[in-house]
Amino acid sequence: MGQIIAIANQKGGVGKTTTTANIGFGLAKEGKKVLLIDFDPQGDLTTSLGWNNTELLENTISDLVDSVIKGEKFDYSKLIKSHTEGVDLIPSNIVLSNFEMKVVNEIGRETILDTSLKPIKSNYDYILIDCPPSLGLITINALATANKVLIPVQAQYLPAKGMTMFLQTVSKVQTKINPDLKIAGIAITLANMQTNIARSTVEQIRKNFEPHIRVFKNIIPSAVKASEACVIGKSVYTYAKESKVAEAYNQLTKEILNTEKQQTKKKESYIR
Repeated sequence: MGQIIAIANQKGGVGKTTTTANIGFGLAKEGKKVLLIDFDPQGDLTTSLGWNNTELLENTISDLVDSVIKGEKFDYSKLIKSHTEGVDLIPSNIVLSNFEMKVVNEIGRETILDTSLKPIKSNYDYILIDCPPSLGLITINALATANKVLIPVQAQYLPAKGMTMFLQTVSKVQTKINPDLKIAGIAITLANMQTNIARSTVEQIRKNFEPHIRVFKNIIPSAVKASEACVIGKSVYTYAKESKVAEAYNQLTKEILNTEKQQTKKKESYIR
């Protein structure tokens, strides 16, 4: 069974979708089998991978959820999209905005996504879930499904300040729904390190959280190239492979992989 990582933060505009896509592409470059799940009604991940007319998609994550609620079999081959750069995608669109209404009276409503993915989990080394900027049932489902949560935080004062509320939600999910959920770490994004506010924010994040939560060393710079890559449905590695943002995401991906290796070694030595 591979790793399932939710990329989540209740604050919008912190680079969740770009981070999900480019970590996914980075893992694929390292030879990993990767599935990206767009679990946001805005469908930005779907669009950024090249499926622009999300409203015209015949099958999305919403259809999968509907089949689980009804207890029906589902043909995953009609749902999963394959990108030319080696990742698979479960797409989303605005229909997902009805998710909470659909599941509110369902037994096990917090684990419907987990149930939906069980038949395909073992097919992938990594499953990355792009979450909406909220703390509602969609995000709760993602956290209930994941082994780990990666938290992108913009190098600005207000996004960093909102971290406490999100961490409280993670703690509640760990206590009541998914005791196996771990925090993979905080990824600092959209950083202009030439400004005093960015440097002081990064310093405060490390000071406040690093004793208890990993803060990844590699900082993702604010860069137009990353946005431009999303517009044309490509990874930043393909669109601007020599750019600083491409190198930053490449190093962040390797940092995630190295962390996994270290943790695996610790588990193995403990078992021995």
